[in-house]
Parts: sequence; C-alpha cells; structure tokens
Amino acid sequence: MKKIGRRMFLIQAQRMFGLAGASLLFPPALWAQQKNTDIAVVKGDIEPAVKKAVKMLGGIDRFVKNGSRVVIKPNMSFDSGPERASNTHPAVVKTLAEMCRKAGAGRVLVLDNPLRPAEQCIENSGIGAACSSLEKGMAQTVTDSSRFSEVEISNGKSLKKTEVIKEVLNADVLIAAPVAKSHSGAGVSLSMKGMMGLIYNRRVMHRLDLHESIADLASLLTPQLTVIDASRVLSTAGPGGPGKVLTPETIIASADMVAADAYAVSAFEWYGGRYNPDQIKHIRLAHQRKLGRMDIGNLKIDKTTV
Repeated sequence: MKKIGRRMFLIQAQRMFGLAGASLLFPPALWAQQKNTDIAVVKGDIEPAVKKAVKMLGGIDRFVKNGSRVVIKPNMSFDSGPERASNTHPAVVKTLAEMCRKAGAGRVLVLDNPLRPAEQCIENSGIGAACSSLEKGMAQTVTDSSRFSEVEISNGKSLKKTEVIKEVLNADVLIAAPVAKSHSGAGVSLSMKGMMGLIYNRRVMHRLDLHESIADLASLLTPQLTVIDASRVLSTAGPGGPGKVLTPETIIASADMVAADAYAVSAFEWYGGRYNPDQIKHIRLAHQRKLGRMDIGNLKIDKTTV
C-alpha cells in the first residue's frame, strides 16, 4: 500500500468527513501547525530579527514580486536620533529595503511627510544615510503639495477625502514600518496612525474625530506588510519625546496592520500601564469595519529569538 504524508492525509480526512469530522481525528495543536503565522514576534538584534519576522510570514517574496514598485513608510518625522525612539530605527528601514531589492523590486522608495524641518529629519533620524548606502535618493521627505493627489475615501465616515503622495498611489506594495510609540491624542502611534505621514494635510484629522479619521485613512491606505519597530518603545511623551524609552529589542510583523497594532498595544506599557486593543478607539473601529483583526487571542502568534 502506498504511504501518504501527513498533509495529504489531513486533506483526505477533511474531504471524507468534513472539517468538523476531521478535527475529531487530530488534536487542536496539530491543526494549529497547519495555519499560517498571523503575527510574528522576534526578539534580538534588528537586522536578523526583521529578516526572521518576515520569513515567518512566508518571506518577502510573498509581498514583493519581480518589478514591484514598493513604498516603505517609516517614522522619520522628527529631527532626532534612534535613542529617542520617535523615529523608526535606520537598520529596520535599510533591512526592509535590501530585502525588497533582493526580491526583484523595480523601485523602492522610503517616504514620509515630516513634522519637523525636512532636511534635519532625514539627516538626524539616520534613515537618509542608511538608505543612501543602497541607492541615493531612496529615502525622501515629501512636503511639496505638487507631489500629492486628492483621493476620495468612498466609505469615509469622518475623513471623506485627502491628498496622498503620488508615488504611494502608484505603488504595487506598501510596507508600514513604524516605531512603537505613545501619542498624546491617539493613545499610541503605530502602523494605522503612521499612515498620516503619507498625506498632505493631517491637521484636518485632528479637527475631525481623530480616531474615526485614522480608521477612514486605513481603509484607503492598507499596507500589504507591517513591520513594527519595537527595538525601542517611546512609552510616554509621544509622538516626539523626549520621554520614557523602553528597550524590548523586538520586531513585530504581520500582513494585517490592525493585528500588528493590536499586539503591540497589548505587549508593552504605555504611560505606565497596559492597554487592551479595544481600549484604543481607532483599533476598535478598524476591527469593527473589518479592516483587520484586534482579537489577537484568536490569531496564530509565533514568537522566537535570534
């Protein structure tokens, strides 16, 4: 009799008995092994941690194809270095850019509309120099209104339209690469809040319902890959600091930006305490709108150390 592998046996069992019947034959732990990683959490040095986290999701080739136009959105809005944790660590951004290039990306741009003087932000964050070692001009701070195009948000409840960087609208792949930090208005600033750095006028969002507007923007700008830099966490006085900086030395990655944010909220202290994901209004709204999932207890979270 010809032997069959475990995976084929599971498939045949499901065909014969249905999912419920097949699950009676195998323990839940075995079924969990068949499910793809929803959230990858890797502790260790930045470069290997980023590479490992993306690999756990299926590898960069899952997201970036040959010839893809890629935009990486880090935090580089402040004119301060990595030690303050108000910007994404340069090593996170450079590692992601290198991975995209190796996957055959036709173009990789690192873009942000900064809150502080553009030249100082790109220089003092260290991201400009890190990316220039790969390609001159890869990292850009975008402030000129001519580089933005107005877009309607069809299902927007608070934010109905906005101006988005043109290269983002033309990109095949958007990668969110925020640093994990607190925010005086939104509670936290992670991947969803970070999308505000890709639009021209974010001040209007503060005049509207900020949380509802963040969810509106997330419905328009949805990254294929989110990699949260929690090598350092600005747990107080965000988004600019200086404040209390934690050093979890952790990278969080997911194909679901809401799930990534929800995990980060639950994993670290903010203002001296911990939040549940549903305590952050924009995360709760995004989950309710089915833009992603905050019910991380029902997701497959894989953790490792490098």
